[in-house]
Amino acid sequence: MRVTEEECLRRFGSSPAPGQLEEIRAVLEAETLRERQGQGGGDTQVMRLCCFLLFRAGLLEDVPRIWRAKTSSMDADASIDLQFLCGAGLERTKRYLRQLGSDEAEAASRRLLTSEVFGELDGFSVDGYAASQEAYYDRDEG
Repeated sequence: MRVTEEECLRRFGSSPAPGQLEEIRAVLEAETLRERQGQGGGDTQVMRLCCFLLFRAGLLEDVPRIWRAKTSSMDADASIDLQFLCGAGLERTKRYLRQLGSDEAEAASRRLLTSEVFGELDGFSVDGYAASQEAYYDRDEG
């Protein structure tokens, strides 16, 4: 099932209901697979929106899924914000990644640490970041 960014926004809005998360995950995983098969094969704007919607849900279980989407290609890496990993909060996300202990989790942890060292996450808050992204998507709707 292929959907556009506009269709996703109409269907899910900028703050999805819990019952919509499985469908959002399915869309993200399908686009991630297409993008992994060849850069440009997936729609990175749809992927970005799905990652934002999962960020809004704030479930740690979605962190690896968001990371896989982000790292599916150079275009996806540039399109999907690192902050989307942190919907449950930066510290909780870092603890979760350490507990996972997988190579994938370690790579995500290193990226977060590097971003912290360079000040890219200074002042990060879930609510503040969510508000900035809602404004981004609301602008597109207007």
